[in-house]
Amino acid sequence: QVQLVESGGGLVQPGGSLRLSCAASGRFFGINAMAWYRQAPGKQRELVASINSGGYINYADSAKDRFTISRDNAKNTGYLQMNSLRPEDTGVYYCNANLDEVSGVGYYWGQGTQVTVSS
Repeated sequence: QVQLVESGGGLVQPGGSLRLSCAASGRFFGINAMAWYRQAPGKQRELVASINSGGYINYADSAKDRFTISRDNAKNTGYLQMNSLRPEDTGVYYCNANLDEVSGVGYYWGQGTQVTVSS
């Protein structure tokens, strides 16, 4: 069974930084792509950033120039470095990954980690 476990969320003041981690564990051959989504209270889940196996990166407009997505393939872990945080960045951040498994490609979500930006 594959699991994605996020960590690194918390309460931070506007202008502060947080680094989220997403660790994949279980039986799989490789990670094709990882992404971070955010769900603010009362809103739909939205894509924040994604990175594929070739290193191609995509950011939401709201994340450009402030957030950096990366991955460590040796550790099966993805990261989201968030700088210059704003109150509107508040929400639950979810990691998403698609992985190569014996049965084919599997798509998984983490449990989410809360990020609150407030003074």
